[in-house]
Amino acid sequence: MKWLFWLIGFPILVVAVAISGIISAGFFLSPQNELEKADAIIAISGGETRQRVAEAVKLYQDSWAPLLIMSGAARDEGPSNALMMKNIAIAEGVPKDKIFIEESATTTASNATFVRNIIKENKFVKVILVTSPYHQRRASLAFAKALSGLPVKIINHSSTDSIWRKKGWWWDEWARELTWTEIQKTIYTWAMPLDKLK
Repeated sequence: MKWLFWLIGFPILVVAVAISGIISAGFFLSPQNELEKADAIIAISGGETRQRVAEAVKLYQDSWAPLLIMSGAARDEGPSNALMMKNIAIAEGVPKDKIFIEESATTTASNATFVRNIIKENKFVKVILVTSPYHQRRASLAFAKALSGLPVKIINHSSTDSIWRKKGWWWDEWARELTWTEIQKTIYTWAMPLDKLK
């Protein structure tokens, strides 16, 4: 009977575990929380920044929070990503005095570190974190580390992405590479102290 398990049962088990891992990877990278009223909505720049801003603006317009925080430095010479994000939000009808900007962050870890100052100064206790779906877990981990010691609840809520989907990411070559890279970065973010993250 044992030979039957090794001949048929074990290969089926291996395939089942592999399929389960593939499917669950997308859900792992893209945690979503039920929306709650918050003090501010944070949007961090990166892949498909405009979608991230659009989602943050939509949440603001739907009255989930009264303030926006845009975070991101300039990639090249010129205005910062945060300033460009602010200008997009203003063009969509958000009053400029309802938008904080953080213009120094060049990484997810520094987004979290620098936005912490805004959160602490304003005594926010609940924030909605908006980023791309594949980036949500890693961003949430970085913010949790940065906000450690403060009574702040992070609510995860992703924007959309033009290609990546938590169901079916494996069908696209770019999405497969991105998923594998994000899994590695997420593990690294989980394992390392915030000040050691690049």
